[in-house]
Amino acid sequence: QGIGRPSVYHAVVVIFLEFFAWGLLTTPMLTVLHETFPHHTFLMNGLIQGVKGFLSFLSAPLIGALSDAWGRKSFLLLTVFFTCVPIPLMRISPWWYFAMISVSGIFSVTFSVIFAYVADVTQEHERTTAYGLVSATFAASLVTSPAIGAYLSASYGDSLVVLMATLVAAMDICFILLAVPESLPEKMRPASWGSSISWEQADPFASLKKVRKDSAVLLICITVFLSYLPEAGQYSSFFLYLRQIIGFGSASIAAFIAVVGILSIIAQTVFLSILMRSIGNKNTVLLGLGFQVLQLAWYGFGSQSWMMWAAGAIAAMSSITFPAISALVSRNAEADQQGVVQGIITGIRGLCNGLGPALYGFIFFLFHVELNELLPDHTSGKKAMQAPTIIPGPPFLVGACVVLLSFLVALFIPENSKARSTKKSNSIGSSLSSNLDQSNGEDIEPLLQDSSV
Repeated sequence: QGIGRPSVYHAVVVIFLEFFAWGLLTTPMLTVLHETFPHHTFLMNGLIQGVKGFLSFLSAPLIGALSDAWGRKSFLLLTVFFTCVPIPLMRISPWWYFAMISVSGIFSVTFSVIFAYVADVTQEHERTTAYGLVSATFAASLVTSPAIGAYLSASYGDSLVVLMATLVAAMDICFILLAVPESLPEKMRPASWGSSISWEQADPFASLKKVRKDSAVLLICITVFLSYLPEAGQYSSFFLYLRQIIGFGSASIAAFIAVVGILSIIAQTVFLSILMRSIGNKNTVLLGLGFQVLQLAWYGFGSQSWMMWAAGAIAAMSSITFPAISALVSRNAEADQQGVVQGIITGIRGLCNGLGPALYGFIFFLFHVELNELLPDHTSGKKAMQAPTIIPGPPFLVGACVVLLSFLVALFIPENSKARSTKKSNSIGSSLSSNLDQSNGEDIEPLLQDSSV
């Protein structure tokens, strides 16, 4: 039944181990990706991540609905297991590895279940800090793991790194199975299996239709879509871009991830709480979006290593956006609907995880930014550029323009939508669950993240 009472720290350990395992594979994955797809590497990477994200978008509503009805623990186990299944295949068969990464998108929604778990065990006023802690833990897991993976890969080969990542993933699964207690109270679960689940709830587009009924929720969803679309594309190709176009070596990439990760932890634990108390939830979201616009523009025009480092520092501050939005949404949901409301945001993010990588891969292809050979780690940034262009990173500049639109939309989000909708069915939780007993189209989309970062 788990160890102790359910707490935020159980969620923190699950997230840390999962992304630590994937962080170890940063360097080997870049090598395998280019060796498997020597031509149009960016485009193929975008398509693989795109299929994964779109499958997550399709499956998110059903998993969100099931976790609200039957509890979080079993779905944490399910999502972590299938997300980590492709890891050992990297050395067994690269083709099967990339195929399984694409298919694993069906279950790559760990973040949504984790955020619902956190909402189960915290009070409303504690949620912002708790979400910031979970997001900071994600960053912390990537602080050391890429450096460790790069060192082991250079010293002992990629096989040892893959084995170590597999063992960490297995440890995470065992921790969920043996140590994580269930967070959803028994009284909130249905009397019989399937009694509150209908096929209409599994429709990923149903929530998008219902969202239109509440202007505040609609604005939040548009903001999330426009801000996360370029972020998802960036995550899918940025480290490959640093290595092959800017000329970062494996050690430099690992150091970059570590520094940005540490700064993100500080931003999401210290600055997030201060900003939420001093300038409010909405203004914190706007500030995070402003940092994201500046970061993407700098990535787009930057052609030197120091420019990437400077933009990375700004990227750390932009990481406050998602926990601030999650806290804003969760405040408008009832206790038994946290999986549903986090699913709203996660469903949108899942759609972005499908479209973003494909968009970035297509723009790289369109501007002829391609890889002709796997460059050694010591290659300088100047030599690494293949056919220099006026804009070294065109997808990042396009992303900056898209996030600027997101900023403009976020300006119109009401400061406190819950107050005006407490007794109306258009609040986030009630708009998605008012017809629960009749099994009408409740949409439930739980979070998905990413584990492709």
